[in-house]
Amino acid sequence: MLVKPHPLKGPNRFKLGVFSTNADGGLAITDVPERWRAGWDDNLTAAGIADRAGLEFFLPIARWRGFGGKNRVREWSFETFTWAAGLASATERIGLFMTVHVPIVHPLYAAKALATVDHISKGRAGLNIVCGWNPQEFAMFGVALGEKGYVQAAEWIGLIERAYSASQPFDFMGEYYQLKGVVSRPASVQVPRPVTMNAAFGGPGRDFAAKNCDYLFSTFSELEDGKNHVADIRQRAAGFGREVGIYTVCHVVCRETQKEADDYYEKYAVTEADHAAVDAHMQGKKEFSKSHDASAYDLYRKRFAGGAGSYPLVGTPEKIVDDMLKISNQGYAGAALTFVNYTYELPFFCDRVLPLMKQAGLRIN
Repeated sequence: MLVKPHPLKGPNRFKLGVFSTNADGGLAITDVPERWRAGWDDNLTAAGIADRAGLEFFLPIARWRGFGGKNRVREWSFETFTWAAGLASATERIGLFMTVHVPIVHPLYAAKALATVDHISKGRAGLNIVCGWNPQEFAMFGVALGEKGYVQAAEWIGLIERAYSASQPFDFMGEYYQLKGVVSRPASVQVPRPVTMNAAFGGPGRDFAAKNCDYLFSTFSELEDGKNHVADIRQRAAGFGREVGIYTVCHVVCRETQKEADDYYEKYAVTEADHAAVDAHMQGKKEFSKSHDASAYDLYRKRFAGGAGSYPLVGTPEKIVDDMLKISNQGYAGAALTFVNYTYELPFFCDRVLPLMKQAGLRIN
């Protein structure tokens, strides 16, 4: 099989992906009538737009239950292995990630499913390794949140890599997995495994990603804070003799004028936010997750309604490119983007923003 390098290994200085189309609402927690419904045909359409535009990756969120509110936010979501497999057969260039909760999914099942998507896509698969933070979701599976989730994650991904490379069945006796006669064929198309990422903010998670993953996603509250996170991640990776690509997440409102963008952001993320769901999401994140600066929960409620606490790119195409240039200059290799409605807003973003990114030296294609 002729395999090209994974899209995240391509030449563009600042790579772009689309995040969370598999889940109701995407990352927005809003009641506006055009809010994302995450139907399968909608996912196909959004993936096709991103694929034809040359964006590098499509990244799903892993959700098993939602955050309540009027719209039962994110309760509707597609499972990510089957979602990626479906999209793999309908796209040509874009990287397709699967997001997996390590304590819930057995590594040998993950190995088989991941390799399947890698073969369907001809080497475009990627794995987003997460340990989870929501105890209510884990209770659905009879699994408790562990204090050493990243220790388990290291054993988990190590098993997948060994299963792909082993020429004979092997036994494994670890802290979390005790397995007999392990075999997993076919191996992935990518060697030694498909590209991996992790979204970590705390020290243990960043150490895991620095040692075991190709890419790490991190958030920041203000643009000038970004360089501190980059320096920390690079130092951790260097301690393991490695380099990792560093990405962030942004929610986007791109309009012809700044006023149009600001007005719409205020409408969907404040006036017509699903406030009960915003409260539930923020409380759960604050109590159980370490995904944001501590001050973010008090200062940026609007951002949690707008895009799960991610950084806002709000304004004209020129303003958004200027912000992305600043993010790139902090050391970030790219961003995963979310919109209130992907199929409505992605075409305008691709038509107007991508050419300006080329002019700014952020992209060559």
